Amino acid sequence: MQLEQIKNSILEIRGKKIILDFELAKMYQVETKYLKRTVRNNLKRFPSDFMFELTSEEWNHLRCNFSTSKNAGGIRYLPFAFTEQGVAMLSGLLNSDIAIEMNIAIMRAFVMMRQFALTYKELSEKLIELETQHNQKFDDIEQVLTYLIQIDNQKTQQVNRKEVGYKK
Repeated sequence: MQLEQIKNSILEIRGKKIILDFELAKMYQVETKYLKRTVRNNLKRFPSDFMFELTSEEWNHLRCNFSTSKNAGGIRYLPFAFTEQGVAMLSGLLNSDIAIEMNIAIMRAFVMMRQFALTYKELSEKLIELETQHNQKFDDIEQVLTYLIQIDNQKTQQVNRKEVGYKK
């Protein structure tokens, strides 16, 4: 279940898979302001491909998805977005048992997402190959499976037909 929660916290922004600072703070069981302070005190460890701050537009777009308030009780500062490498760097700064355990789980979630993306890419390539091979456009996987089952059934019917001719 923990891996599933982490996977749901991973978003894609600017073409990168990231986790927002308040999600990480929740996972590490620390206050977001403590996490942000730690990062700000060690900014040299976080180049732009490890961590970046969201723009107002990006945050407003995401805020609709999180249903956070715009007034009191909401965030005062724009969130930091941590890539996989940023999460790894952060784990070295937050040196608690919980942080270490969560970091291992987060790394596993990133690896799982990467494997899923590769599998999806392979499926996509095979789908394109099937479309060109059978000269037919498929809109989704269900159509492909239905088509392949129909072809398989036709082949089975041809194999199971009654033999015609002389018997020896």
